[in-house]
Amino acid sequence: MIEVDKMGIMMLKKFVKYVSQNMLGMVGMSVYILADTYFISVAVGTDGITALNLVLPVYNMIFAIGAMMGVGSAIRLVIERNQEHPNADGYFFHALSWALIVGLLFMLVGIFFPDKLIALLGGDAEIVAVGKNYTRIFMSFAPFFMWNYICNAFVRNDGNPSIAMAATLFSSLFNIVFDYVLMFPLGLSMEGAALATALSPLVGILICCIHFRSEKCTVKFKPMLPSLRKILFCCQFGVAAYGVVANTSLVAVALFNGIAQGSQPLVSEAYGRDIHKDVKTYLKMAVTTAVGVSVLLVIFIYLFAPVVTAVFNGEHNRTLADYAETGLRIYFIGFLFAGINIVGTAILSAVESTKYAFAASISRGFVAIIFFAFIL
Repeated sequence: MIEVDKMGIMMLKKFVKYVSQNMLGMVGMSVYILADTYFISVAVGTDGITALNLVLPVYNMIFAIGAMMGVGSAIRLVIERNQEHPNADGYFFHALSWALIVGLLFMLVGIFFPDKLIALLGGDAEIVAVGKNYTRIFMSFAPFFMWNYICNAFVRNDGNPSIAMAATLFSSLFNIVFDYVLMFPLGLSMEGAALATALSPLVGILICCIHFRSEKCTVKFKPMLPSLRKILFCCQFGVAAYGVVANTSLVAVALFNGIAQGSQPLVSEAYGRDIHKDVKTYLKMAVTTAVGVSVLLVIFIYLFAPVVTAVFNGEHNRTLADYAETGLRIYFIGFLFAGINIVGTAILSAVESTKYAFAASISRGFVAIIFFAFIL
């Protein structure tokens, strides 16, 4: 009985370590988008915010692809290594290779067609003029964004959530500080914001290299020929990340993403070792944490919606405030369900239940949204 209790305490400590550090890291990553929005609203005004929001889905897509490749490939590494597969060590190189291939496509679009992209997303001539250079700069660094997510996922799954958290936090801090420096003292406006965002993943990659160069690192840079079948298979495990892409700028979603990504390495390890009792224990911990965070978020927004709205309503527009405050209170009720959904799909991916994870993620990501948009 004492041994069982000790084992439970050890699992709880490990869970708290992984989840708390990943939640902090994900919040840090989401905060810099809020900072981007705030600085651009001050420096450029409504046209700048409009341009930023129009191209944000492109950034989210880059994040989604990088996250799917990174998380999915890291899951395969953990599971296949525990099952002693000979090619397990090639997943890191394989994910980086595919990120370069896909990232180059984003680069070409950003360099040669930024104006057409913004127009396609709904921007008029004024918005195109404001956002063209911003889009060109940040899309030129698409491979680095993807590599950052991949490196972070492999460091976290290699038993070093502290470095993964530090990489995310310091890259976000770099972005926020240089947003201000480049936009105001140096007067680079939207181009400055884009440059700060574009350079921030380099900071994250360099910090991840601390782990890759350490003696504790077990991730190997083993060359593997790019395989479309293999990367699609990995993306099935990382597809749970896609469902939250549209809302990565929300700190609330980042919290649940942190719980999900913090739980995933622990669940994958237990599953790879065929210890199903531990899988169930970590699942209970993750869901309980998600429910607790959901309740706290709903209470916070219900009480402080006017304060949150006021931060982005510098013109003190009463109509905007009324809509935003009401909208926040309604929208955040959804987190009572979204938290379990986000965490649950990540755990399904971690135990190779790809069909259920895919169905849940796609339903949450756009199928249910389109359906209820028409109904409501």
